Amino acid sequence: MTDELDKSIPREESLVEKIAEKIHDHDSSSSSDTEHEKLESPSALKAKIYRLFGREKPVHKVLGGGLPADVFLWRDKKLSAAVLGVATAIWVLFELVEYHFLSLVCHILIFSLAALFLWSNAHSFMNKTPLKIPEIHIKEEHFLLIASALRNELNQAFVILRSIALGRDLKKFLMVVVGLWIISVVGNWFNFLTLLYICFVVLHTVPMLYEKHEDKVDPVAEKTLKELKKHYMVFDEKVLSKLPVASLKAKLG
Repeated sequence: MTDELDKSIPREESLVEKIAEKIHDHDSSSSSDTEHEKLESPSALKAKIYRLFGREKPVHKVLGGGLPADVFLWRDKKLSAAVLGVATAIWVLFELVEYHFLSLVCHILIFSLAALFLWSNAHSFMNKTPLKIPEIHIKEEHFLLIASALRNELNQAFVILRSIALGRDLKKFLMVVVGLWIISVVGNWFNFLTLLYICFVVLHTVPMLYEKHEDKVDPVAEKTLKELKKHYMVFDEKVLSKLPVASLKAKLG
């Protein structure tokens, strides 16, 4: 009797061990499945989606963040509408009414100074406290920051122009020539002020529309860029590689 009990106990222990191993294997497989699901989560898949110009940041950060990005993306609709309205009013005054910039500045200053002068005298005549006009001081560090940023951009532009002038990069040369030609054609259609206004309106509309429909725009842009790269490779193989500049570059390399 005792022998039968001793034999049954190891069998029960082995059965319990097998059940425990199966449960452990099931837990490990389920945990691996959950990890795989996490890796294939929508956020992970969204990160793999191609973004226009290879950007990795949101549109708001690409535009610099802060108040300017809020205005361009219409985060504050009243402020964005006010800025666009002021720009439109300036364009109408200068382009349609043919108002001159110097005259506008002088008239604004005359009206502002006359209003403040009369208001201050009216307060003193009525024995009221005079107007508190704040003192305006422009900090030197703000000018230095702007000058430093402008200097860096100009130096970068000079480096690119120098490399193009030395014949080191045929691709950049063609891009600059085509870009300048497009600007010259557009410049014949509009004057400088109208062109600035069009660029301003584009900045107020295109980023906002792109942010709303980026999931639809990016796949189309990806296909378009692939087609352009294919055409450029064909053009490079049949035309650019046969130019003397390209052969000289290959010999020097």
